[in-house]
This record gives sequence, structure tokens and C-alpha cells, in this order.
Amino acid sequence: MAMAALRKEGRRILLSPNPAIAIRSAILSDELTAPLGARSISTQIVRNRMKSVKNIQKITKAMKMVAASKLRGVQVRTENSRGIWQPFTALLGDIPSVDVKKNVIVTISSDKGLCGGINSTSVKVSKALYKLTSGPEKEPQYVILGEKGKAQLVRDSKKSIALNITEIQKNPLNYTQVSVLADDILKNVEFDALRIVYNKFQSVVSFIPTVATVLSPEAVEKESEAGGKLGELDQYEIEGGDTKSEILQNLAEFQFSCVMFNAVLENACSELGARMSAMDSSSRNAGDMLDRLTLTYNRTRQASITTELIEIISGASALTG
Repeated sequence: MAMAALRKEGRRILLSPNPAIAIRSAILSDELTAPLGARSISTQIVRNRMKSVKNIQKITKAMKMVAASKLRGVQVRTENSRGIWQPFTALLGDIPSVDVKKNVIVTISSDKGLCGGINSTSVKVSKALYKLTSGPEKEPQYVILGEKGKAQLVRDSKKSIALNITEIQKNPLNYTQVSVLADDILKNVEFDALRIVYNKFQSVVSFIPTVATVLSPEAVEKESEAGGKLGELDQYEIEGGDTKSEILQNLAEFQFSCVMFNAVLENACSELGARMSAMDSSSRNAGDMLDRLTLTYNRTRQASITTELIEIISGASALTG
């Protein structure tokens, strides 16, 4: 039974006609590979581990510096983009509690990881919106921007994903690029309300999960007829050859592209800030681990030197005695 237990644990059993000798050999071989911090550990193992931790620390520090160099430029563009969508909110309103049949949840995430929990936060908010907008006659769908959001939502909501767009941050973001993405979304999904989920940048260590709502022209007219709050659109007198529905159509498309542009920049800024914070924590943790490994290495080396000295003195004493 003892041999079976040792075999189950993965220890090597030396073949011997005497089972007791085989078991004792297996136990001794296990003691030779002592855990980290034991006196019998090899200094070469500790040196290799220290080298690995130093390389990881170099990588995390470099990633922090790269994120910091990119953050300032993206932050300035993000602050400037906030003035684009705010007039549309004043004109058409932003009604998160509107009750419509076809809801499309646009989840904005990143294509790369190592940036804290911003992607998990967006996914959690998107799932909560999905539950709130679901019903017997309601058909909510997902539109996902970013590889990390897709990896999480595809596990339990694969059938509800209408469109997935990745590598949107491969090139520097501009309004033309985002407007093309917005036009692609409008052509491929049918909606009464677009609910855009993103992380709004506050500081390097703070971001707020935010939901922006863009209604379709039909939903805008319906809410207006029902006396709903739709900003200040009804205070303006519309003149020209275009009808009110055509003007609402153009305004809704322009509003969606402007809100998307700001949301993508806000999320990119939050991603860089979160990556800076995560890489700084990783670098400090690597430093702490390196200090502990250095102490273990010194103790192990001192123990081996002491053992060698004792053996030399004992041998010399035996020869002179």
C-alpha cells in the first residue's frame, strides 16, 4: 500500500528485491529536492530563479514606461473629444431607462491584456444590461469591440453576438476610422436603442463604467409623441427640404459616431492608466520576490560554506588525532 501511495504521488521507486529498501530510497530521493528555502536546496536553482525574476521585472518596467509615454497624448485627445458628443446629449437627450424592443449592447474592450480589470468591468455591466433588457418580446444583442470582451462573452452568450470587431487600436484612433466602424455597425444590426458600454477615464488609478444610450429615429419620434424627455430638440423649428424623420436619421447617425469616438478614446485612456498601475504593482512585487530570493541564496551559500568548513576541520582533526 505504501508503494502504491508513493507511485500515486509521482515519486520514483527504485527496483529492489526488498520493498523496504525501495521505499526508503524513494523517500531519500524526495528529500534531495527540498522546497525553496530549505538548507539542501541548490544555489544554482536559486540563481536561475533570481535571473527569471529580474527579466520579468525589466519587462514590467518597460511596459509601464511605454504606457506612460502613450497616456499623455491619448488623454489630451480624450478631453477634447468630450465636447463633440455633449451637444447631442443636450439636443436629443440620453435616456438609459427607455423601454424598447430591440436593444443592441455595444461593449468596448481592449485587444491586449495586462491592464487590470477594465475588461471584466465592461463585461459585467454588459451582462447586467442584457438581463435588464431581456424579455418575452425583446431581443437584445451584443456588438463587441476588442478581443478581450469577445473572449469573455463568447462563453455563455455566443448566440447573442451579432458583430465582433477587433484590432481597432492597431493604428492611432481618429474620427474617420471610428465613423467607418459606426457605419458598419448601423448596416449590420437592427436596433431601437444602442447602449454603449465603456470605461470613462478619471485618473491613472480611477475609471468609471459608463453607459451611453443612442436611440433610433423611430424611437425618438415615439418618445417625443409620448411626451418623453428628449432634450431640447422640440424647441427648435426645423426648416428646409428635408423632413423631420430624415433630419432625425442624420442626427442619430452623427450622434452615434461622435459618442463612439469619445467612448473608444475614453476606454483606451483607461486601458493605458490601468496598465501603468498594474505594471507598477508587478514591478514592486518582483522586487520583493527578488529580495526574498537573495536572502535565501545568501543563507544557502553560507550553509554550504559552513558545512564544507566543518568537513575540512573534522578531517584534519581525524588525521592529527
